[in-house]
Amino acid sequence: MILREKPGTAELLFALRGSVLPHIAPQLALVGVLAVAAMLWDHNVMPLPHLSATPFAVFGVALSLFLGFRNNAAYDRWWEARKLWGGLLADSRSLAREADLFLDDTEIRMQLLRSMRDFLHLHRSALRGLPLPAGEGPDVKLDAMNRLLAEARHNGRLDGFGARTLSARLSGIALAQAGCERIRATPLPYVYSLLVFRTSWLYCLLLPLALVEPAGWLTPVFALIVAYTFFGLAEVTEELAHPFGNTANALPLDAICRLAEIGLAPHLGEAAPPPLQPVNFRLD
Repeated sequence: MILREKPGTAELLFALRGSVLPHIAPQLALVGVLAVAAMLWDHNVMPLPHLSATPFAVFGVALSLFLGFRNNAAYDRWWEARKLWGGLLADSRSLAREADLFLDDTEIRMQLLRSMRDFLHLHRSALRGLPLPAGEGPDVKLDAMNRLLAEARHNGRLDGFGARTLSARLSGIALAQAGCERIRATPLPYVYSLLVFRTSWLYCLLLPLALVEPAGWLTPVFALIVAYTFFGLAEVTEELAHPFGNTANALPLDAICRLAEIGLAPHLGEAAPPPLQPVNFRLD
């Protein structure tokens, strides 16, 4: 995630960190070259067909509406993922307080909280597609936490009300985990990406034919502005649609896990680690 405090005009105009410009630069270069070629051919070789701007205006409005709808759908996925991880952070802190309240056995309490910390890191790694230790995984860790509570209840070290409270907490954690896995396993329909890709390219490649007569030598400039808008929105959507990825605009799962470690540390009798800080405005 990119974190900038009150960026100025110059930063907004020229910042590359967190911008989609480096990702769409090849597309922009191709559109610019073709626009220049069309302009030079029309002026120096033979006139090209000069298309009316009216169809492009109608087509552009329709494409903009579709891109906006797709961008809203991608942002909904990103924001839901952020709320789910915010819930996991709150659950980890509440679990620590509830464990202090209901579990008198220090060894069991420490084991439960360490398992919670491990679960968050395993869950983060699984969502990002990172390799997990053999025989380990977020589900395995949650099952181990549940067995720990069951054994404590069976041995009389946890009363019924405490068992019910802690079990409900684990259920909430499992529900948030399932929500994250649903987002990761169910991308936006592929047909959306296919339609946006084809229509954006078709529009940007044909646009110089409508601009070459009224815009003249400014045809490449206007063509690049339009291409930046459409290709940029498409790229932003792709990044937001995958909130657990490693892009600059993905969720800072490492930083969220570190916040959970900070919250659990006092209950584990450990020194709290420092929070992660952005590096070149990027927080992972």
